Amino acid sequence: MDDHVITLNAGSSSIKFALYANGDEWPKMLATGQIEALGLIPEFEVRRAGDKNKTKRTLDGADAPKNHSDGVKIILGWLESAFPGLRVGAVGHRVVHGGKKYSHPTVVDDAVLRDLESFTPLAPLHEPPNVAGIVAAKKAFPGVPQIACFDTAFHRTQPFVADTYGLAPQFYDEGVRRYGFHGLSYEYITRRLADIAGQNADITNRVIICHLGSGASLAGAKRGKGISCTLGFSPLEGLPMGTRCGQIDPGVLLYLMQQKQMSASEISDLLYKKSGLKGMSGVSNDMRDLEASADPRARQAIDYFIYRIQREIGSLMAALGGLDTLVFTAGIGSNSPTVRAEVCQGLGWAGVELDGQANKSRGTELISAANSRVRVYCLQTDEEAMIAQHTLRVAGLAKAVAAE
Repeated sequence: MDDHVITLNAGSSSIKFALYANGDEWPKMLATGQIEALGLIPEFEVRRAGDKNKTKRTLDGADAPKNHSDGVKIILGWLESAFPGLRVGAVGHRVVHGGKKYSHPTVVDDAVLRDLESFTPLAPLHEPPNVAGIVAAKKAFPGVPQIACFDTAFHRTQPFVADTYGLAPQFYDEGVRRYGFHGLSYEYITRRLADIAGQNADITNRVIICHLGSGASLAGAKRGKGISCTLGFSPLEGLPMGTRCGQIDPGVLLYLMQQKQMSASEISDLLYKKSGLKGMSGVSNDMRDLEASADPRARQAIDYFIYRIQREIGSLMAALGGLDTLVFTAGIGSNSPTVRAEVCQGLGWAGVELDGQANKSRGTELISAANSRVRVYCLQTDEEAMIAQHTLRVAGLAKAVAAE
């Protein structure tokens, strides 16, 4: 049973995990769960494959984990009780930033760990907990390979013009470039499209993927390779998100510093936590709440979200030289037929025609009309499955080695 892998996605106060076994095409998920509110009164939530409902319990008193190391021990304890005799062959980690150095999943040794720690200035909110998760897993699973899977790796195939800013070359050489994020999601979707396409290769030719969730971005891909992404140096650029601003004139930041005397930390708090759908609406960062709200500011926030998606699709079409396939995925993209419909209503000029009934039918993947020149899909993404597949392959456990 040593061909099982655990995937870990460590946030600042949470750890998401899943247990996978080898599968013929994709790894087979056996269990999934998460610990939230580390350091406070955490909630432990788990679900075994096949179960309809999740099991939840509060971790308090002596059971309360104070850090990632404690959390991983609790996860390991549950896995050992739920799967007696379980032996883990490798642990796969979502790492938000791989810098300019890492473009493929990598076994984490001491040198790699030092590199990841050095990327903290590039992703100060995400990289430290990612590293903490790896350190905790190394303690919990001594001698077991730890595999870092990078959210930036998918975008390392984009050309220089999509990778750079209009700054002097030394900044690009130092690492000030458009890294893009959500890469594990984009990689999973491009591989799913290849499975769907079969012999119809046109489906994968010029693709725009709309990863719409609390974090939101769009990416253009050709034959599974990243060409351009709306996210750039940080997870702030491009679309407005749940609490993040998206595209903003750098002059606004200078104004806030010079005229409002806002500090760097205050501006960071504004851009990351008090902007986007929540900041604009004053209602919520949850699209479900906004769609149900009668507050006109909620409608304005949705309108701006739709407008930016449509505008970025036009930009990516220019980068791709056209459009063959449009995909909606992630929390909003997969679950809001209203957002999908409103985005597509403005794209008739691009050959996008939606099938209204298919769009409203949960579980339907192909939602474009029969006469649409562009195929439109609604696909569930699965970043954990992508991490598990990479981990099995890099650790030498996979049944079949997938090509990079």
